[in-house]
Formats: sequence, structure tokens, C-alpha cells
Amino acid sequence: MTITVVTPPAVEPVALADLRQFLRLSGTGDDALLCGLLKAARETLEALTGLVLIKQRLRFYIDRWPSDGLIRIDRYPVQSVACVTAYEPDGVPVILPAAEMHLETATRPARLHLQSPAHGLGGLEVDVIAGFGEMGVDVPDALKHALMTLVAHWYEFRATFGPADHPASLTPAFERVVNLWRRVSL
Repeated sequence: MTITVVTPPAVEPVALADLRQFLRLSGTGDDALLCGLLKAARETLEALTGLVLIKQRLRFYIDRWPSDGLIRIDRYPVQSVACVTAYEPDGVPVILPAAEMHLETATRPARLHLQSPAHGLGGLEVDVIAGFGEMGVDVPDALKHALMTLVAHWYEFRATFGPADHPASLTPAFERVVNLWRRVSL
């Protein structure tokens, strides 16, 4: 299963002013750098945990119709299914009606139940809306704090290494929070 971001988050989970205050910075000269570090920290946290912090539209590409009609959506939290597109063997897209699917969001991963197709369908594209909400206030405070500690770490050591040699190091505080939110499966 391949996942792409169709609509990225409109904002980052931490406001730039809050990040500046956390770093005890009074000037705005490093704002572009801080924004880049914050985005990279969010993407790192999301990749390590399977979380989606701020509302995004994601597209899951699935090679074939699941034999049991069940698709596990490996991102959390899922708010809704925007659309499901199935493909005929000749490549013609078919939009599935909402009545032919049921989304369970109380589980992690969320589960999308599809009715069996009446005829042979191939691959699927599933678009979901995921994220804790549209604004940073919707994101749990522990996750926002983890982001700020990681940005602080990267900001502090930004001049120590050249861009090609910079280690993608994580702080112990960041790793502890990530481990609390990481989904473990057997």
C-alpha cells in the first residue's frame, strides 16, 4: 500500500510565536529556518508513529480488492472517508457509493469495510481525511512539546555539521513521546 498526501496541513501544530518563546528567541531573523525545522519535525513524528497531527487528505493506493473486504487505514486518527475509487480491469474508474462502505474509527488502525464487488474490480484508491483537527489546539500537548524539543535540538546544533553530514538525531524526550504513540503490532 502506497500513501500520498493529497491536501497537506494548512498550519503546523505549533505556532511560530510559541516556538520562538520556547526557544527564548526575541527576533524574527530565523523564522524561515524555524518553519522548515518544524515541518521536518512534524513529518518525522508522523512517519515514526503513523499519526496525522493536523487535518490532511491522504490517498491510499491498494493493488487489489481485499478478499475479506476490509482495508486497514494505517494512519491515526481518521475522521472520514472522502471517496473510494475502484478500477475496472481495463482501467476505467468506478466511484463507490457511500452506502457500500462502513468506516470504523474507534480502532487503531481504522477499518474500512467494503461490500464485495458485483464484478471483478482491480486496484483501489481510498481518500481519507485524517488528523486530530484543523488547528494546533486540537493536537495533544505532549506531541506539541515533543516537536518543540526536537526543533530546539536541531536548531541548537545547526552549525555543528555541514548539510550533508548533519545527523538526523532525535532527543530522548522526543523518543519517549514517540514510543507512547507508536502503534505496535504482531
